[in-house]
Amino acid sequence: MHPDQPLSDKEFDELDSFLLSERCGDDCMTMDALHGYFTALVIGPEMVPVAEWLPRVWGDEADDAPVFRDDREFDHIVGLMSRFMNEIAITFEVAPKEFEPLFIEHDWEGRRVLDGEPWAWGFWEGMQLRAEAWEPIWQSDLAPLLQPIRLLGAEEIEEEDMKLVDNPLKCHRLTIEMEAAVPEIQRYWMANRKSGVTTVQRETPKTGRNDLCSCGSGKKFKKCCGAATILH
Repeated sequence: MHPDQPLSDKEFDELDSFLLSERCGDDCMTMDALHGYFTALVIGPEMVPVAEWLPRVWGDEADDAPVFRDDREFDHIVGLMSRFMNEIAITFEVAPKEFEPLFIEHDWEGRRVLDGEPWAWGFWEGMQLRAEAWEPIWQSDLAPLLQPIRLLGAEEIEEEDMKLVDNPLKCHRLTIEMEAAVPEIQRYWMANRKSGVTTVQRETPKTGRNDLCSCGSGKKFKKCCGAATILH
């Protein structure tokens, strides 16, 4: 399957089912969180290699990664995620006005409300992978646009801010504000996006292709992050 090909409904459901299965830990991202996570990586200040973003999908700890049946299954699941990410990137490139965050909708006191918390959490996690690089926007005039993301997605917020998210209707309103803010955030970084790849002096030996991968998957590097690629 071509990496630019969007996920079919069947493939979307397959990835959704895998992330929700018992093979993945409690901290594994769901599809809505994954969509927010990838959006932050796509529109943010720097490109982030798959070797960095993949482990966080599974959870906070190295042993949160699922045990794959074989290399083929690993490649297939990571390939689905990569195409999911590419779909977001292509949308921003060719039809940014058609971008829609993946929000949950449910009933609350007789009305339909949007729950953007999982998406915001994913976006926030994506920001944390390059927290220092994101700092300029926090110091800019666009800083207020990031507040809904922080309120809905940060692991901890100030006690005084809790009153802003203490019922589903308030979260619904913040979710709408967050969706409106995404295009502005994307435009801010569009002209200043960096590759995220730097030349560094190695202080530890290079990972050999037959060594175990450092992401914690238990697979050889050549069959894990050494083989996975993401197109932008």
